Formats: sequence, structure tokens, C-alpha cells
Amino acid sequence: MMIRDAMPKDISLIFGLIQKKAEFDRQMGSFSGTLKATPEKLSKTLFGDVPFAKVILAEIAGNAVGFGLYYFRYSSFNALPSLWLDDLYIESKARHQGIGTVLIKEIAAIAQKYNCTHLAWNAIETNQPGVRFYHKIGAEIVAQEGDIFLFKASPTKILKTGC
Repeated sequence: MMIRDAMPKDISLIFGLIQKKAEFDRQMGSFSGTLKATPEKLSKTLFGDVPFAKVILAEIAGNAVGFGLYYFRYSSFNALPSLWLDDLYIESKARHQGIGTVLIKEIAAIAQKYNCTHLAWNAIETNQPGVRFYHKIGAEIVAQEGDIFLFKASPTKILKTGC
């Protein structure tokens, strides 16, 4: 397995993974809309003059099987960034092999490198395997709106977990 930063040439790969994540989220009941992402929009917003988010890819034997999409937020009161994990997705055939752990630890290492106060993300309550995984890596539910949990964890805590 290899984790690497996505590059502009990976747009169709990223788009395909986002499509699969949208379908997964539909099955979980957390997405019922129309996917509005396109390869062109992704290219412009991820690799344009002002990249709004970053993507890391998990590959096995040269084939992408998962991704993490994140961006930084900033607190003027702390004068420090935090990291928002917008997507963490592993293809069903590649789950339960430790890929999610490696991806989230890589993202935590990025957060630590940039002195982020924490990582945060949402998950739907019906995604019980995901919720269990997030607890296992040391994340805590800090808020709930309906069936959506807001998770938060320190980069250090994630990196220290033995999972």
C-alpha cells in the first residue's frame, strides 16, 4: 500500500472515488442530492491558482482504493489552523485492511506538521463501522445535529493510537 498526494493527472480517479463515496453516503442516508462535482470543477478547485482542498490517495498495486480530502480552517482567536476532513473513503473491497487507519494517520501527521489544534469531521449515526473506527482512533463526538455527529480529535492522539 502507498499513500501519496494527488496530482492534476489524478482528476478522473478522484472524481470516480467521489462518485463511489456519494453512492456510499446515499446508502447510509446522509446524501440524497445530486452530485454536482465534475472533473472540470475538481481540477479548478483542487489544482487551480487557489487550491481550496487537498487530496491524498491510498493505492494498492498502483490502483487507487481510497482517498482523504481535507482543508485547513483558521481561528483568529487561537492564531492557529485546524484541519477539516471532508471525505475519508475506502472502496468496499479494500476495507478492513488498515487502509483507513493509514490514511487518517497521514492526515493527522499533516495536521501536526502545520501545528493544527485539531482535526474535525462529520459522520452519520447509521455509519456504525465508521463511528466505531473514529472512536478507536481517539476521536470524540463533540456535537450532534439530528443523526449527524461532529467528531474532533487531536493529531497527537490519532498518531498515538495503536490501531
